[in-house]
Amino acid sequence: MNKKPLLMLVGPTAVGKTNLSVELAKALNGEIISADSMQIYEYMDIGTAKITDVEKKGIVHHLIDEVTPEVDFSVSDFQKKASSYIDDIVSRGKLPIVVGGTGLYINSLIYDLDFTSSVSNWNLRYEYKEKANAYGNEYIYDELKNVDPLSAERIHVNDTNRVIRALEVYYETGKPMSLCYKDFRKPRDEFDIVMIGLRMDREKLYERINKRIDIMIEQGLIDEVKSLIDRGYSENLTSMQAIGYKEVISYLKDNCSLDETVEILKRQSRRYAKRQLTWFRKEKRVNWIDVDEFDTIDDIKKAALDIINRESNFN
Repeated sequence: MNKKPLLMLVGPTAVGKTNLSVELAKALNGEIISADSMQIYEYMDIGTAKITDVEKKGIVHHLIDEVTPEVDFSVSDFQKKASSYIDDIVSRGKLPIVVGGTGLYINSLIYDLDFTSSVSNWNLRYEYKEKANAYGNEYIYDELKNVDPLSAERIHVNDTNRVIRALEVYYETGKPMSLCYKDFRKPRDEFDIVMIGLRMDREKLYERINKRIDIMIEQGLIDEVKSLIDRGYSENLTSMQAIGYKEVISYLKDNCSLDETVEILKRQSRRYAKRQLTWFRKEKRVNWIDVDEFDTIDDIKKAALDIINRESNFN
């Protein structure tokens, strides 16, 4: 069968994926599918560094502003919707370009991870949500570390839904979720995939992250979080546990000063970037581009197009 073409652009936060993806989409007659677990949410623009209409330069983007913040948007949801968008884009003779830094989202497209047939126990989910609300996220996270340390290693303590999901799988099957993923991690064969990863000198990346956080504060991140709270969105929602939002919520509750909040946010963002790099380094198919070796976005685009010409016949 003819495989569907699929370009993937991955890398850590603030490395420059957004600008390059738009330039590649213009050059390759593409449409972009976001693989960012937070940009799917409406009303959450500044803290997620969401692309603006001006920055899109007329390129169609999918899976941005897809749901409202109270919706639990799972990896399975992403897999289904992204696959549907890919089929539609290809059917119209265009190139789907998946762009983002959420590793599990990326893996759901390149590996045959079976999310849809997984076990389900709503009573157990409710029980653990109640425990998290009563005793804090650390309480249920500590339990996960005991029964499934590998899953705990890749799931953030504040990602309550995924922590609960891992516990649910363990207690329903008697096996850790990490083992389930290991057993079913086989490549999907319907795509002709080219993966490009952006990276740069660690200290330079951290400088860009720090500057981005300063800009977010200047653009009104505090007011954005206030607006979400005023709309009635609970601080316990998965969306509100994202980096940038939970720190500002803590500030609004007078738990720390603004300066302390900014420093915490910068530190958490740097740590997240490090985790992203660690995740993508495990994927052998990534063709890496060292961004700081180039002077302009056009030079980076040329390097990316050279990889694409070498690895596929997209254009």
